[in-house]
Amino acid sequence: MTVKPPSKTPPGPWAWVPSLYLAEGLPYVVVMTVAAIMYKGLGVSNTDLALYTSWLYLPWVLKPFWSPVVDILGTRRAWIAGLQVVVGGGLAALAFTLPTTHFFQSSLACLWLLAFSSATQDIAIDGFYLLATTEREQAYFVGIRSTFYRVATIFGQGLLVMLAGWLQTHSGVPGVAVVVRAAPEAPALRRPFLPPPALTTSPAGGPHLFAQPELVLIAPEPLPAPVARELLAAARSNNVHFGFRPAEAAPAMPSAAAPGNSPRPNALEAFLRARFHPPAKAAATAGGNLGLAFLRLSAPPARPVVVQVGPKANFGLGAANEKNFAVAEGARLTFTSENWSQPAAVVWQVDPKLHAATEAGFEVRAGNVPLSWSVTFGLLAVVFFLFAAYHQMMLPKPAGDQPGQVATLGRFWREFGRTFADFFRKERIGVLLLFLLTYRFAEAQLVKMVTPFLLDSRALGGLGLSPGQVGFAYGTVGILALTAGGLLGGFLAARNGLKFWLWPMVCAIHLPDAVFVWLATAQPDSFWLISLGLAVEQFGYGFGFAAYMLYMIRIARGRQATAHYAICTGFMALGMMVPGMFSGWLQEQVGYQNFFIWVLLATVPGFLVVYFIPLEADFGRRQSPDL
Repeated sequence: MTVKPPSKTPPGPWAWVPSLYLAEGLPYVVVMTVAAIMYKGLGVSNTDLALYTSWLYLPWVLKPFWSPVVDILGTRRAWIAGLQVVVGGGLAALAFTLPTTHFFQSSLACLWLLAFSSATQDIAIDGFYLLATTEREQAYFVGIRSTFYRVATIFGQGLLVMLAGWLQTHSGVPGVAVVVRAAPEAPALRRPFLPPPALTTSPAGGPHLFAQPELVLIAPEPLPAPVARELLAAARSNNVHFGFRPAEAAPAMPSAAAPGNSPRPNALEAFLRARFHPPAKAAATAGGNLGLAFLRLSAPPARPVVVQVGPKANFGLGAANEKNFAVAEGARLTFTSENWSQPAAVVWQVDPKLHAATEAGFEVRAGNVPLSWSVTFGLLAVVFFLFAAYHQMMLPKPAGDQPGQVATLGRFWREFGRTFADFFRKERIGVLLLFLLTYRFAEAQLVKMVTPFLLDSRALGGLGLSPGQVGFAYGTVGILALTAGGLLGGFLAARNGLKFWLWPMVCAIHLPDAVFVWLATAQPDSFWLISLGLAVEQFGYGFGFAAYMLYMIRIARGRQATAHYAICTGFMALGMMVPGMFSGWLQEQVGYQNFFIWVLLATVPGFLVVYFIPLEADFGRRQSPDL
């Protein structure tokens, strides 16, 4: 008699739910957030950065329209494994394109592939979760899947960015330290431009960076505005001429800019710049004197290296004197095999209110930005290939996960059309759509400019953080605060109902935007104070966003709740995509401080529309049957 071996028990949800939602969150955060940080480091303007990365929301806007294809063609299990291979391939392609000449166009093509693959993977994963778990398991794991999605956000926006920052500082050429000293006996710069010193003989052993001089003396006496403008324009012209920086990246200085350096602005741009753009800090009025140093490489680099000048400090500690000096020109320069031996000018300005002798140390770091991001995305590509192999082995094969009949596709689309029409027949649909599109109108603009603001130099109105600092402050501390705010919002809404907490949540998502007005105005030195400000804003955003998510459930409730909720998510993505597209252009016209003031004004539609939305007093409570 043959004994039949026992059937193999399929893996339980703990074996695959956490990894699935890690895999769902990672490509989304790469496309939506990490791409903006990467492009900023690669020298892409805020206008292009915001416009093109906002377009990447489109797959999530259109996601409800191709979800039937995933349901009918193949199993969800097969879609998951296949799409994770595609995501891994897209990340590998992205890694290979970044060091190329036309990296912007080719990397955007890779990001579009990642965006469509990620949006489609969302459909497959969420559908598989419903098929492969019981109702009891779905209730138990709903918090676990959300937690691991947040872990993916921290991993992507925090650890990946910190890794890229660390690689950047260790993958270029050795840097150099420069001491800037305000000393009464130092001569004042009066000539339009000092000729660079002769190229010094440097020791062998590969290219390294050196500065001439390494001690920059600045007289603290005030400098007339015309002289400052002339000096800065000459230094900037030198850096543009030798290809250390693109002409269009120069800050707006109408009185000093050479003709032809940038395209002629249209009427709206001219109006905004004339009325709202802050003048160049070092040249608007009589200000502190200027100091000058020249940077060179000792040998041609194998790949382009990006040189960044910042305070000699670790995470902002020990940089108290740095605020006395601003890098007015040359904060970010690119050295190549063609300009390595040419002089790159770095200009510091001393605070005109400073009268005592003081000094600060500055680090001149020469990192290989494309290589650092290529390695980062290459490692992430390997992770996704491992995800695909792991899920191919560990995902169960539920009986309900079967491909549909292609012949039913037409019938499905007809039903979907009726579902879509029913959505637009909802009571007060105009107000509901306005809520979906405008509740985050201000946040959609803010989120695109946060990382450029944190990374841009203080001379350009930013905070001058390194990528590693941004990854920790915004991608780790900020995301933890965001998660805490979301959890608290959900708990309180379940306890007292959404209507009870609606206006506190509306205030929480909008009013903390004022933190960025303060950051842009004060430009604090302390890294920990900056991190606290980001945590406050992100906590408020998480708390207020809970109201948005719950109200989408309220809009979608009814017989077709699943399909209507998917339509709501499409409008949610559209509400983030369109405002984000023009945010970079607007910031470049008015500067960071005025842009953040505009963001505060842009919260008004979000306040107004909430006043008109219908909401029952008991909606959201635990005993409510609507949840």
